[in-house]
Amino acid sequence: MSVPRLVATDLDGTLLDDEGILSERSQDVLRRVQELGVRVVIVTARPLRWMDELWARVGGGRGVGIVSNGAITYDIGSREVLDHHGIPPEVGLPMVEAIREAAPGTAIALECLGGFRHEPAYVDMHPTPPDMRVGDLAEIWDEPAVKVLAQHLTLDPTDFRARAIDAVGEVATPTWTTDRLMEISAVGVTKGGALAALCERLGVGADEVVAFGDMPNDVPMLTWAGSSYAVANAHESVLAAADHVAPRNTEDGVAVTLAGLYGL
Repeated sequence: MSVPRLVATDLDGTLLDDEGILSERSQDVLRRVQELGVRVVIVTARPLRWMDELWARVGGGRGVGIVSNGAITYDIGSREVLDHHGIPPEVGLPMVEAIREAAPGTAIALECLGGFRHEPAYVDMHPTPPDMRVGDLAEIWDEPAVKVLAQHLTLDPTDFRARAIDAVGEVATPTWTTDRLMEISAVGVTKGGALAALCERLGVGADEVVAFGDMPNDVPMLTWAGSSYAVANAHESVLAAADHVAPRNTEDGVAVTLAGLYGL
């Protein structure tokens, strides 16, 4: 493979350390890679609302990012949503009923372009956003959800995942990054699909892309890219899917690998 024209990397557990911090070393390598004319695209499960402080560090305040597991493609410089795909309520509400039948006690939250909202039973593990709405699901689901979060705090996580995936079926695309929480996107929406669409727009082929990840939601991106790396701390399914293994996220694995690829 020739030197990649585009670098696609996950954030949490991959580029960031276990405290969610981007090291000075990683920032320096990303900056130097971009100075070579290489595009760096962040492809993350994080919602758009979590990214304001990070854009400047990982992309120099420019370029394009992919968030919400591929549901949103975002122009960092202009702060413009270039593309987005969501689950409308007429599809999502029956889907949620099916999940609750399979896993009673499931609580739901919605990531929407218009803000974050959730049912009263959903336990938000992160700081409360200023635009959050809490209420009955049928009332707060008033626009397509770029990500549906299904939470179950008592079922065994593996059992919950299996029940939720079976209940969703072909209606949407379920994945996960943490225990007790399923992340559900519109049908066909994955990190890999969004990256492929972006690269087509940019005129970059899959064989010109190197990708990095650590969790199952990264697998579609890793298998699409011409060259792929799982960080050493990755989930076993990701280690099996990737072409290569990079050092751990706590060892600046992405930066170390990029420095080698580009002779930095």
